[in-house]
Amino acid sequence: MPRTLPTMPIPVRRALRKLGSDIRDARRRRRIPTKIAAGRAGISLPTLRRVEKGDPSVSMGVYASVLFVLGLADGLGDFADPSKDAVGLQLEGERLPEKIRL
Repeated sequence: MPRTLPTMPIPVRRALRKLGSDIRDARRRRRIPTKIAAGRAGISLPTLRRVEKGDPSVSMGVYASVLFVLGLADGLGDFADPSKDAVGLQLEGERLPEKIRL
């Protein structure tokens, strides 16, 4: 039975494919064989192949583990940092009270 991909916006699919391709390129630049990279990340070789293709059904934790193995996990916790959320900060600023009562 073929596995169906979750419905997601096209830009998200493109971003995942780019992430997978970037991960593959980073692994190759470091000259780490797929078998070793998969072992260090604690995943199977087929799962690593899916990561490198940008498969959306692979868990975020697996992507994070592979990025860690490649030494690229430093900024991972900052993706949704509230201090870098321009839209959220703007909306929050618009909701400030006009008057402050004591």
